[in-house]
Amino acid sequence: MSKKKTQKSSKDNEVSLNTVDEQTVLEQTVQYEKRIYDLEQLLDIAKSFCQNLNFGNLLESIVYICMAQMHVLGAEIFVRDLITNECLVLETEKDFSKEKKISIPVSTPITAKLLETQKPVTFDELKNLVGECTYLDLFENLNPTLIVPLIQKNHLNGMLILQERIAIDDDTSYDDYEKDQIMSIASLASVAINNAALLEMSSTDMMTHLKLKYYFFNVLTEAIDTAFLKNKNIAVLMFDIDFFKKFNDTYGHECGDFVLINVADLIKKSLRETDVASRYGGEEFTVLLSDSGKDEAMLVAERIRSTIDEHDFVFNNQHLHVTISVGVSVFDTQTNLVNSPNEFVNQADQGLYMSKTNGRNKVTYFEPKK
Repeated sequence: MSKKKTQKSSKDNEVSLNTVDEQTVLEQTVQYEKRIYDLEQLLDIAKSFCQNLNFGNLLESIVYICMAQMHVLGAEIFVRDLITNECLVLETEKDFSKEKKISIPVSTPITAKLLETQKPVTFDELKNLVGECTYLDLFENLNPTLIVPLIQKNHLNGMLILQERIAIDDDTSYDDYEKDQIMSIASLASVAINNAALLEMSSTDMMTHLKLKYYFFNVLTEAIDTAFLKNKNIAVLMFDIDFFKKFNDTYGHECGDFVLINVADLIKKSLRETDVASRYGGEEFTVLLSDSGKDEAMLVAERIRSTIDEHDFVFNNQHLHVTISVGVSVFDTQTNLVNSPNEFVNQADQGLYMSKTNGRNKVTYFEPKK
C-alpha cells in the first residue's frame, strides 16, 4: 500500500472516530440536561408540596403533578385513615353518591408486599407477589399501569395508583429511570401527606370528624377579611341539638355520641366543599358559608334543619326523633359590617337563642340594628 493511501485511511479513521465521539458526547449531553431538568422539576414539586398543608388540596396537587410527569390520564391516592389508622382509604374518590369511600385493611398482603419491595410495581407484578388476595379486584377496577408505595420512615402512608398511560412510540411501559423518578416524587408526597395529616388531626374533632372551634375561628377571620376586600357576603350558622341531655339521661352517653356523630354527618353532607363545619362545643355546631347572602344562608339552614327533623335515628332498635335549633347571621359591608369573628358568631348565637325561645326546631335570622 502506498504511503498516501495509508495516510488517507488513517485520516478517514480519525474522522470516523471523531464523529462517533461527537455523537456520544451529544447523547450524554442530552441525558445530563434531562437529568438536570428533572432535578429542577423535583425542587419545584417539593416547594409546591411543602406550601400546601390543606389535606384535600394537597392530594389533588399530587394527582395532577404525577399525571403530568408520568404522562398518564388519571391517578388515585390511598391514604392511611387519619382516625383509626387501620385501613387505607381512597381519598381521591370523586363518586359522591357512595355512602363510604373505598378502603382496604392495613393488614392485607398487598400493603405488606409494597412496604417490603419499596418500589413501584405493575398490577401483574403485584398479583405475582401476593397470589390470591381479596382486594386485587378492587385494584383491577382502578385500571392501574403502576402502583407506587408512599413510604415515610419505613411506614406505608398510602399508595399512588397511576392509571392509563399515554403511549410514546406505541410503548406504555415504564423504564427504570421513570420508576426512580416517580419514587422520588412519591417520597416527597409521602412527607407532605404526613405533615398535612398531622395538621388535619390536630384541627379535627375525633368523634364527629368536623373541624374544631379554634380552627373555625382562624378560617372565619380570613373569610371576613376577604369578604371585606372583595365586597362579598358570607354567613355563619349556629346549630344546637334540642333537648340533647335527654338522650344521655334516657339511653346513656353512647346514645348521645351516636346522635352527635349522625347530626354532624347530616350537616356535612348538606354543604359544599367550600363551606366549613365545626363542632363548636358539646352539642353545638357552627358552619361558615362562603359567598352566601341572607336568602342562600336561610335556605341552607332550613334544609339542614328539615333533614335532621325527618331523619330516622335508630339506636339499639330505638327510633329517636332529633331536632335542632338554628341561628343565622350574614356579613354585609353595607348592612352588617362585623368587626371580629367573635361578634359574627355571637350574632348567629343570638339568632339561635331566639329559635329556642320560640319553641325550638326553628331557624331564626339575626337582624342587625339599623
